[in-house]
Amino acid sequence: MSHGAGATTFERRPEYSDRLYNEDLAPLRPQTWNWYNIFAFWMSDVHSVGGYVFAGSLFALGIGPLPVLISLLAGILIVNLFANLVAKPSQMTGVPYPVISRLSFGVLGANVPAIIRGLIAVAWYGIQTYLASSALVLVLLRFFPDLQPLAQNSFLGLSTLGWAGFLIMWVLQAVVFWFGMNAIKKFIDFAGPAVYVVMFALAAYIFIRAGGKVNLNLGEVKYTGAAVLFPMLTAVALVVSYFSGPMLNFGDFSRYGQNFAAVKRGNFWGLPVNFLLFSLVTVVTTSGTLPVFGKLITDPIETVALIDNSFAVVLGAFTFVTATIGINIVANFVSPAFDFSNVAPKHISWRTGGFIAAAASVFITPWNLFNNPGVIHLTLDTLAAFIGPLFGILLVDFYLVKRQQIDLDSLYVAGPQSRYWYQGGWNLSAVWALVPAVLMGLAINFVPALKGLANFAWFTGVLLGGVFYYALSARERLANLGGAPITPAVGD
Repeated sequence: MSHGAGATTFERRPEYSDRLYNEDLAPLRPQTWNWYNIFAFWMSDVHSVGGYVFAGSLFALGIGPLPVLISLLAGILIVNLFANLVAKPSQMTGVPYPVISRLSFGVLGANVPAIIRGLIAVAWYGIQTYLASSALVLVLLRFFPDLQPLAQNSFLGLSTLGWAGFLIMWVLQAVVFWFGMNAIKKFIDFAGPAVYVVMFALAAYIFIRAGGKVNLNLGEVKYTGAAVLFPMLTAVALVVSYFSGPMLNFGDFSRYGQNFAAVKRGNFWGLPVNFLLFSLVTVVTTSGTLPVFGKLITDPIETVALIDNSFAVVLGAFTFVTATIGINIVANFVSPAFDFSNVAPKHISWRTGGFIAAAASVFITPWNLFNNPGVIHLTLDTLAAFIGPLFGILLVDFYLVKRQQIDLDSLYVAGPQSRYWYQGGWNLSAVWALVPAVLMGLAINFVPALKGLANFAWFTGVLLGGVFYYALSARERLANLGGAPITPAVGD
């Protein structure tokens, strides 16, 4: 009996299929997360080394601090809106993202979006684990310089010390994951606020050392007047794209929400409020590194390592490693656990699915990916071309086609008696909507003449996926408008 994804008292019906059901994919009962738990989820997602570098990069786009802050606010409000939209069907039913995808893709066709999202998570899981291990190695070398020879050799592109650091981080994350969602909830409840304590302390230290000489602009202001509009739109698009992965499968976490109001409140504090505050603290700290250390440092681990206090170095490095573990677990461990379990529920539990993703992250040698920007961009841009269309199809289907009504039992029935069986378990309308929208996304990423639209690929993907699906699902809309029963149902 598996309760890794959260204890459930949901009663299985005889008609449920082993191809679609296990206890980890079942509707969650009871749903216990309050607004703070959702807030802490977003804190863990934002408060990472990657989030730090990303936030700082927006202040180096060549526009002034005020346009950057306006862009940040606009972008994060869009993220907040879409997070609420994606959250609702999973919170209503208590089911994770791959199960809710059965509404639009069919009970078997849902494996398409699940596997796509799972593969994206595997790539990022490996890269984030490598980044966290690099921080660990940096600290080890500072305190144990005799380890330097172990950092000089190479096996499959990584030194012996690098392998040791990577495997230590791999095991630490696996331990947290193994104890299930309750342990993960406790971990992220701690990790997000802990990073703030260190972030504020680091910002205060740098600010004082710099004599208050900080500049919210991390680059030369190149655009003024009307010329700032396009860079501002680019900044908005970058913010939304940065959060597109966690947004897509946010249902994996909103399913735990006590009610939709709690989820929306947690989203508000975790996104607009938290992201703006984190960005401001980040840019103050980054800006202060220039007068303090003589160079602009965008990596918080490197900044911490230069502090002449050993305790501060250990505390800072430990905190940022903890933060990276937090984002990796919530964004890149939990989700593929559900995604891969959805492929064969009878044989793959939530825990097994998670460890499939974790093992795969080692075999892709993420350090080689990370050290070859061309390869990593090719891999991730290709996968990311699917994210926008999947959003568009899911939201159009739930809000406009299904009209926020869900036949809960049909999500687990493999046969014509299921409302979501469509044609042999596949909704071809969703598949045919996905294909051209993805091809357009790939064209934007890889056709030189369209490169100018690359930062807006998520938006075009959402629009195209949604429009194509709406057009192709006309028959189903007519059936719903005609009063076709949807019972038993969960909805407004």
